[in-house]
Amino acid sequence: MAPSTAPAPAPAPPPGPPVGRIDVHAHLWTPAYLDRLERLGRTDTGTQRGIGADAGPADLDHRFALMDRTGIAVQVLSVPPQSPHLPREADAVELARAVNESYAELVAHWPGRFRAFAALPLPHVDAALRELAYALDELGMVGAAVTTTVRGLTLADPRFRPLYEELDRRGAVLYVHPAGEGAGSPLITGHRMTWMVGAPVEDTVAVMHLILAGLPRRYPRMRILASHLGGALPMLLRRLDDHLAFESPETPELPSVAARRLWYDTVAHCHGPALVAAAASFGADRLVLGTDFPYEDGEVFVRAVSYVSESGLPPRDAAAILDTNAAALLGGP
Repeated sequence: MAPSTAPAPAPAPPPGPPVGRIDVHAHLWTPAYLDRLERLGRTDTGTQRGIGADAGPADLDHRFALMDRTGIAVQVLSVPPQSPHLPREADAVELARAVNESYAELVAHWPGRFRAFAALPLPHVDAALRELAYALDELGMVGAAVTTTVRGLTLADPRFRPLYEELDRRGAVLYVHPAGEGAGSPLITGHRMTWMVGAPVEDTVAVMHLILAGLPRRYPRMRILASHLGGALPMLLRRLDDHLAFESPETPELPSVAARRLWYDTVAHCHGPALVAAAASFGADRLVLGTDFPYEDGEVFVRAVSYVSESGLPPRDAAAILDTNAAALLGGP
């Protein structure tokens, strides 16, 4: 996944957390990376092609212009839903290393513009631990990104516990993004709702799997970042608490308590009431700016930022969401 421009060689870890307004939900895929995924069996790369998400000069110039227009200093790049979650370990390892080194080259070439979440060769946990160490220690990445399920496995599957233990030890970010599988429901995927409905359902289900397994409490230093305001969670917290006693009584803490241990990006397609509900449910300090570039592009990208201030939230809360919360998430104590 080599960028089209000539990057600086031998990237060094960036010095400390990003500075300035940070967009935590932004994508970049090159055709070369997507081609490799297709050769390894992926058949769903079409929606990532030709949409301005490449590393060529024209796409980058357009991206940087939008960032400048909205006051965004840094985007944190991530590869989901096209993650190197592949059945053959050697393929997953090779592709994860390729995309991580490509991202690191971009960060080195534009250190004031980009940071990155590492891709991991899951479900191969030992290999993922090695790649995590390389990505964080050698490439200077700010965390790791995974999809809401990994080849049909819930993120609460016990085989992933060593990965969470290491992220917790490091106090690192685990960014969770939909897989684009409609939560495994043909009622979603078979009716043209995979992304409009399926993605927030995946967010909701994935976070609840983590909560019901007690993982946010067990690994309190692992900074879990969920996409899209956590899906439906802002509307469900009271219901979840009330249903816990008869449906999942072994859960170690109330979902309303566990949910406030996580962070959530603001990608809600500029729907102010959803943002207000999330701030009321989780606390404004748990919300961080995200744009979902390039899926929110042009004027929609601009509104993805401005709607935070226009949502009716108190100005102090809106300012924190836009300008300080992400820095605390990525680099705080």
